[in-house]
Amino acid sequence: MVQGTTSDAGKTTLVAALCRLLAQQGVKVVPFKPQNMALNSAVTSDGGEIGRAQALQAIAAGLPPHTDMNPILLKPSSDTGAQVIIHGKARSDMNARDYHAYKPIAMQAVLESYGRLRKQYEVVLVEGAGSPAEVNLRDRDIANMGFAEAVDCPVILVADIDRGGVFAHIIGTLACLSESERKRTIGFVINRFRGDISLLEPGLRWLEEQTGKPVLAVLPYLHGLFLDAEDAVEQTQVARGAFRVIVPVPPRISNHTDFDALRAHPDVDLQLIGPGQPIPSADLIILPGSKNTRGDLDWLIANGWREALIRHARYGGKIIGICGGYQMLGKTIDDPQGVEGIPGISQGLGLLDIATVLTREKQLEQVQGMCAFTDNDAVVSGYEIHMGLSDGAARSFPAFVIAGRPEGARSADDQILGSYLHGMFDTPSACSALLRWAGLDSDVAVDTASLREASLDRLAQATQPLLDALCALDDSTA
Repeated sequence: MVQGTTSDAGKTTLVAALCRLLAQQGVKVVPFKPQNMALNSAVTSDGGEIGRAQALQAIAAGLPPHTDMNPILLKPSSDTGAQVIIHGKARSDMNARDYHAYKPIAMQAVLESYGRLRKQYEVVLVEGAGSPAEVNLRDRDIANMGFAEAVDCPVILVADIDRGGVFAHIIGTLACLSESERKRTIGFVINRFRGDISLLEPGLRWLEEQTGKPVLAVLPYLHGLFLDAEDAVEQTQVARGAFRVIVPVPPRISNHTDFDALRAHPDVDLQLIGPGQPIPSADLIILPGSKNTRGDLDWLIANGWREALIRHARYGGKIIGICGGYQMLGKTIDDPQGVEGIPGISQGLGLLDIATVLTREKQLEQVQGMCAFTDNDAVVSGYEIHMGLSDGAARSFPAFVIAGRPEGARSADDQILGSYLHGMFDTPSACSALLRWAGLDSDVAVDTASLREASLDRLAQATQPLLDALCALDDSTA
């Protein structure tokens, strides 16, 4: 099991790298994360929903994503509440206190999935969540040491040196663990190192003397990796081309991996606009998905996006809404059952002639079809994850045709396009067609799958010293 001294220490990428290395050696390996809290998710081969990070790790292992790889997924809908997804299906919405009480039941689902994977694979690589040093959550823990203790799993602890204070992170984490938890921690990985390793070596020797445990590897900081983000929005933005695309970042933005292909496109300048930032002029504005559509719609309006969108469309700019963003573009969003909070109706942005009713049944499906806004027969593929149905006159002008059925909607003047299809930019032909529709004349096609595969191979190569150290450690204790 890979646990971290902090969130974003490198647990996800470490598990992905080890999955790729072992798979390359012909080992039957599978990733597993007992509990994940994230708004980036993926649709699985068995028709469920898991964290996007576990789907990435499955790709690294050469496997189709499956709900057993992430049996518990929490999708926050507010600061204190989340949708609880078990074995790929939404079960209920709970606040933090209620979920804490529910954890013994959730643990049974975790152990069921783990047991099935243990029977099918030679190696199960487990990823923890957050940090095991969160002593306030030790009682009924299912995400870190609570799980490791339950299945008697050895643990390696990874720390991010780029944050600073790496030795304090490791020593402090160990100090927060029980004696049995410290014993099952077999060594450390220091991640994202850049510089002269000889200057670090005295600290490594000190750490090993203080803890009696080995530093298994010091892994380099790798720039330019193209990997799906687990949850956090990428803040580093590099201006590339002249075609400007802007995306608002509301509090409950979901599946922002939809924009990875645009981030990598050499002719596109993608900018993510957070609260308090001025809204720049753009060629294309994209409204992202949301876990709380009505709440994020209120945020957009309060931050001046309604006026910006109307002005943008008036001057000929194009607008795309994806999933929750598609719903926001319509006339109304009706939540009669309180799916996202207090029941009620919100007035939408009124830019598409559709109305949406939120429903408790979640649509989960991997799909493929054709773009309906172009004569070039551009193929598109992606996935749907949404709770709600949208209908109206704009549906007469669909965005796509999926399995023979119209999907999404466009405005009569063809300035605005909305769709429930996540990942629409990931298919090179669809990405080119969408950008051409928005006004970019470019022959460049970004192949996200190839970029991801190359990054996984590069990550695996850099992580080989860790696998060697683990194998040597295993041999010495056999």
